[in-house]
Amino acid sequence: MKLALAHDYLTQAGGAERVVASLHDIYPAAPLYTSVYNKSKTLSCFQEVDVRTTFLQNWPFVSSHLDKCALAMYPLAFEQFDFSEYDLVISSSSSFAKGIITGPETTHICYCHTPARFAWRPHGYFSKSLAGSIVAPLLRGTLHKLRMWDAVSANRIDFFVANSRNVANRIRKYYRREVAAVIHPPVDIARFKIAKREDIGNHFLVVSRLLSYKRIDLAIQACNALEAPLRIVGIGPELHNLKKIAGPTIEFLGRLDDGSVVGELSRCKALIMPGEEDFGITPLEAMASGRPVVAYGAGGALETIVDGQTGLFFNQPRVECLAAALKEIDYLNFHPKELREHATGFDNAEFAKKIQRFVNAAMEHQSREGVRHLRTSLQIPDSTEYCFDSTPTVFRK
Repeated sequence: MKLALAHDYLTQAGGAERVVASLHDIYPAAPLYTSVYNKSKTLSCFQEVDVRTTFLQNWPFVSSHLDKCALAMYPLAFEQFDFSEYDLVISSSSSFAKGIITGPETTHICYCHTPARFAWRPHGYFSKSLAGSIVAPLLRGTLHKLRMWDAVSANRIDFFVANSRNVANRIRKYYRREVAAVIHPPVDIARFKIAKREDIGNHFLVVSRLLSYKRIDLAIQACNALEAPLRIVGIGPELHNLKKIAGPTIEFLGRLDDGSVVGELSRCKALIMPGEEDFGITPLEAMASGRPVVAYGAGGALETIVDGQTGLFFNQPRVECLAAALKEIDYLNFHPKELREHATGFDNAEFAKKIQRFVNAAMEHQSREGVRHLRTSLQIPDSTEYCFDSTPTVFRK
C-alpha cells in the first residue's frame, strides 16, 4: 500500500504537529505534504522527513501574523497536489489539508483536530491586538467564501477520525458528517518524569501558544488576584497584551526547548488550562509528570481530566471561578504515580495501535464495498468495531 500524509502547515510546534510526527513514525516511508514549512519554528524531527510544500512556501508573510491575508490562497495551494499515485492519504487537519483532492482509487482519511476556527468560530480566532483588529474586518468576505469551501471540501473525505468526542460533535454540526472513529492524540509518556517532592515549587504553570482564544488572560488575572506565582511558557500574538495586565508574580519564559518544558511541567504546583481546547495534550503531559491540572470544564478537558482525582474544573470562564479553583488545589491530595498512570492510557503506543487498526479496517471496508461516500447507507454487521455508516453518536473505538 502506497501512503502519503498531509498537514496544514509546519510553522509551529504544537499538539497537531506532534500528532503528524507520530503518524510519520507509524508510516515512516510516507512523504508529508504541507503548505509551508519553517524548520526553525516547528519540531526538529521533520528535518528527517520528505516534506513537500506548495507555492506559498516562498510567500513573504506566511510565517508572520500577516499570514491571515493569504488565507484565501490556501485552498488553491492544497488542491494543486497530485495524489494519484497513492492508495491512501491521511490528512492531519484543523483547516486546509483536509481539502486535498483525491481520485476514486485513493482513500482519504482525515484525522480532524477541529473544523476550521477561522471559518466557524471567527470571533475568538483573531487577535485583539491592533493588527488583528485591522485584519478581521477586511477578511469578512473571504471568511464567508472559506466557510462554503470548508463545507464542500468535507465531502471529499472518505472517513473522518476525530481527536475527541468534542470535535466529533463539531464535525456533525458544521459538516453534517458522522465520524468513523474517535482516536485521542498521542502523548510520549517516556519523555516526562516525576520530580522529587523537594523540587516541586509553589508556582502555577501555563504552557500554550499565546492566542486570544486560549484565555491566558484569565490565568494571569486570577494569579494577580491571589498574588500567586505563575510561569508562562509560549509565544504568540497576544504576548504584548498579556504583559500589560501581568502583575509582579507573573513570569514569561518565552519559547523553551522540549527538555526545558519537561522540567517546568514536573516542578509546578499545577498546570492551568484556562481556555476551551479541542482536546488538549499539555494537560496529559502534566499528568505524566505527576502534576494535577486546573482546567476550564468544557471541550476536550472533559475527556482527559477526572475532576477531583487528576485535577480540578472551574465551570465558568471568569477570574473569580478560576481563582477559587486555584485556592482549592492546596487542600487536595494528588498522588503523582496515579496521575502518571492515568496519562499512560493516551501513550504513543496506544495511539499507533488504534490508528493502524482503524486504517486496516477502513481499507478492508473500501476494498469490499468500493469507494463510497461515508454517508451512504451500508449494511455493517453489529460486530464491526467502527462506524462506517451514518448511525449517529456511535464511537466504538
